[in-house]
Amino acid sequence: MHYSITVSGKVQGVWYRKHTQEKATALGLKGYVKNQSNGSVYIEAEGSKEQLEELLTWCATGPELANVARIDHTEGTPKHFERFEIR
Repeated sequence: MHYSITVSGKVQGVWYRKHTQEKATALGLKGYVKNQSNGSVYIEAEGSKEQLEELLTWCATGPELANVARIDHTEGTPKHFERFEIR
């Protein structure tokens, strides 16, 4: 499965991307995470439904300094990423 996820709130400047990469890698997910110009973080992740749901649960809190206000996600067509990276 493939999820496109947008996380809004205080999610830049708090190591959100690095912690997302660590969590996604630990879960066995592939994809990427990047900052958006509007202050949100955008994630594309691929794996099983269970893995993706666990990532969504983690994203709702994020790292210690984050203050997540909203998470939106949609399912999409897998792109067959090779690893999970920060862009």
